[in-house]
Amino acid sequence: MLLSSEERELLRQRLSRRRLLKAGAAAAVGAAGMGLAACASENEKGEVAMPTAASRARPTISGPAVETMSGPISTADLGFTLMHEHIFSRSEGVEYNFPFVWDQQAELDKAVEMLTALKTKGVSTILDATALGLGRDVPLLLPVVEEAGIQVIAATGIYTYNELPHYFQGRSVDRMADVFVHDIAQGIQGTDVKAGVLKCATDEPGVTPGVDKVLRAAARAHLRTGVPITTHTHAATKRGLEQQDIFKSEGVDLRRVIIGHSGDSEDLDYLTKLVDNGSYIGMDRFGLEVILSTEKRVAVIAKLCQMGYAERMVLSHDAMVYFDWYEPEIVKAFGPNWNYFHIVDNVVPALLEAGVSQEQIDVMTRENPRRIFENVGTY
Repeated sequence: MLLSSEERELLRQRLSRRRLLKAGAAAAVGAAGMGLAACASENEKGEVAMPTAASRARPTISGPAVETMSGPISTADLGFTLMHEHIFSRSEGVEYNFPFVWDQQAELDKAVEMLTALKTKGVSTILDATALGLGRDVPLLLPVVEEAGIQVIAATGIYTYNELPHYFQGRSVDRMADVFVHDIAQGIQGTDVKAGVLKCATDEPGVTPGVDKVLRAAARAHLRTGVPITTHTHAATKRGLEQQDIFKSEGVDLRRVIIGHSGDSEDLDYLTKLVDNGSYIGMDRFGLEVILSTEKRVAVIAKLCQMGYAERMVLSHDAMVYFDWYEPEIVKAFGPNWNYFHIVDNVVPALLEAGVSQEQIDVMTRENPRRIFENVGTY
């Protein structure tokens, strides 16, 4: 990632506010279920004070709005939006129980640096699709997001390819939906941060009993709140069609669903079926070359744009600052450009070269996210 002198200076100025981050990080260790502030004030001694998140004033938005970690914003202010990213993706409970396995402060610092740099490149908003199963920790991230100054939409839901946490195995689909609705209506992990999207997953194992339960709970929470659904899929086995079938059986308007990781496929028949059924498709793993090269991903989008489908696609990377599933050197081997900057730096120019118009790029990165978060009325 190469920054201009102006970008480096802006980054230096933002990172000079390090006391905020360090105070927030120290307070956030083991703080799931505790409210932290997304803003700070200095006391008489010049120390940073961190009020609880619940004490933040929530602005009144005129017109359509979407919840972010910094509070509700107008959908008109979403700007250039990456619709499927993560900040920290962690094995559930590992770092909490064995905190020595990661350098928390170093990763927090890196997150501020990367998100700040991303904003300087013109990205206004990211959707952090991290749910239970991926180590979601909103209290830990609040100071990071405030320091970076970028808009981050949080998710609720459960990420599993098969079995559920024991808590949900013995409880009903509707009880699971209640939990998701709480995150949307009341706030996540004791904060006033409200989820702006529902997340669920179906991978190669298919619709197992646990996965079926999550999909149906997400659908029912969606019906009660109007919050859109975004998914993880295994495109090679066309899992998106199974997801659509379940959502439709629950009464979901498929126009309010993003079938994620569709960009892993070159199967135009599969992709157009998803879109023709009503859903948006996430072309959202740019840089993950181990699955499909950037060149092939660009070619698929260019073809779909030629076919008139620009208004049904959103772009992203599914990248993150920290990912603990593999050793760092293995993660790097997945793709040298698997990071937040690849679309802005490389993919947009490649799309233009492939014949995609700037107007179509704006539709996929600005207009479609806005429309998704405006189409949220309850049923």
